[in-house]
Amino acid sequence: MVKYGIIYRRAHRGKPKRNEEEIAPLDAAKARERVFQRAAKLLAAKQRSVEELRERLLEGRGATSAIVDEVIARLREYGYLDDAKFAQSYASLRLRERPIGRRRLERDLSLKKVDKQTAGAALDEVFEATPERDLIERAIAKRIRLRGKPKSREDAKKLFDHLLRQGFGFELVSERVRSLLKSDPDDY
Repeated sequence: MVKYGIIYRRAHRGKPKRNEEEIAPLDAAKARERVFQRAAKLLAAKQRSVEELRERLLEGRGATSAIVDEVIARLREYGYLDDAKFAQSYASLRLRERPIGRRRLERDLSLKKVDKQTAGAALDEVFEATPERDLIERAIAKRIRLRGKPKSREDAKKLFDHLLRQGFGFELVSERVRSLLKSDPDDY
């Protein structure tokens, strides 16, 4: 079909035809190799937790839970899968990108399907190197650079809410916002 000098192709309706090799069931060795190759590609694209990788592998063709468990065990053996290393590197990378609080990182790691103990240990290590007080100072400085100092109670509330959304603790946020308001009483 030609319309306005541009050739449009009609999309193929239905599923594409598969060749006989794709239709035939895979033998166990071939399925295992296919799942292992898929795991290698997924891990090459980005680092993943064990459970996150397990879910993605089970979506693939020929993947059974037994084969996936076997592949994951092999990847752990080779050192390609380690939730503790993943959680630690993920948390430290996120903190280098921008200042966020512990609660936000805990939530992000739980979304990445890292268990609470592993996440807690990684966060303890990361926040020992970079205290949350330093991070909240960076977050406040960045917010002030972008929007200016809070000039009213409403602006202070917006800053307060922003810091809570970034995952900083309520007590720490209220302490820092109060001290910010007291440091410049002429503005109020």
